[in-house]
Amino acid sequence: MSDVRTQQARRRGAGPSEAAASPAGVRLDFVLLLVAVSGIALSAPLIASVTAAPALAIAFWRNAMAVGALTPLVLLRHRAELRAVGRRAGLLAVASGALLAVHFGVWLPSLSMTSVASSTALVTTTPIWTAVLMRLGGRRRPALVWAGTGLAFLGVVLLTGVDLSGSPRALAGDALALTGGMAAAGYVLLGAEVRRTVGTVPYTYICYTTTTVLLLAACLVSGASLAGYDGGTWGKLVLLTVTAQLLGHSLINRVVKGLGPSVTSTAILLETPGAALIAALWLGQTPPVAAYPALAVIVGGLALVILADRREAGTAGTAGTAGTKEPATASRSA
Repeated sequence: MSDVRTQQARRRGAGPSEAAASPAGVRLDFVLLLVAVSGIALSAPLIASVTAAPALAIAFWRNAMAVGALTPLVLLRHRAELRAVGRRAGLLAVASGALLAVHFGVWLPSLSMTSVASSTALVTTTPIWTAVLMRLGGRRRPALVWAGTGLAFLGVVLLTGVDLSGSPRALAGDALALTGGMAAAGYVLLGAEVRRTVGTVPYTYICYTTTTVLLLAACLVSGASLAGYDGGTWGKLVLLTVTAQLLGHSLINRVVKGLGPSVTSTAILLETPGAALIAALWLGQTPPVAAYPALAVIVGGLALVILADRREAGTAGTAGTAGTKEPATASRSA
């Protein structure tokens, strides 16, 4: 049964444990995913409010602080796991960190070039690119996944009325945000692959360390100031690290093994209405009137993706159970 379910899980881009996940484990993963999306939703408005630090510096510090917070945990409890990471998994984790650096490096500057709502809408096109990359990799997705992804993205478009006003600066910001969404898709897919064999903490540590090093290099090359901020700015950077990085991206790394890249990346679309509402309350950037019905459309699309994923997991489990009956009988006969 295990082999059949593992093969089914791999065909749809999930970890071996996904098909065999218990209902309680799945429920916990969804709760953690909700916490992660809530943390990530705070990032765009928070970043937009940090005017004293350059975008690349913000990206660097949120990762550097996260590495600093994780280091004692890694040294005290996960050294053996870190040393046991294989060459292939280690290289994939580094590649994932590089894509995360690209994601932050292009998306954060976009927040000062276009609205928070538009930037967030475009950067959360991640599930579209995730589905495309999985298809290019030979992994077919059920029609219901494509329908749910399309419906969820329609909700994003309804919410933001993506900025196509013709302003060169706004369009450049849109392009950067869209590129960030593409990079995030690769980050999620590579993370799902690494998490088949590597624990959350070792993978996250390698990933964030890689991202930190690359963003530091980008800051030094571009001349972005890394210090000299006031206390309020440092406080916002700490808050950003705790909410969006440690509770956001780190929990994404935790649940992607059980929920798979499709569900995980589609849920990130919920960041858009969350960020838009926070920006409205905090920054005065009022979202469109369609905010609430658009949220319902996004949730509906996410529900379709989850339904398709659970159906596929159930099919894998049924096939696995059927596949064990004959060998078991043969064993008893022997």
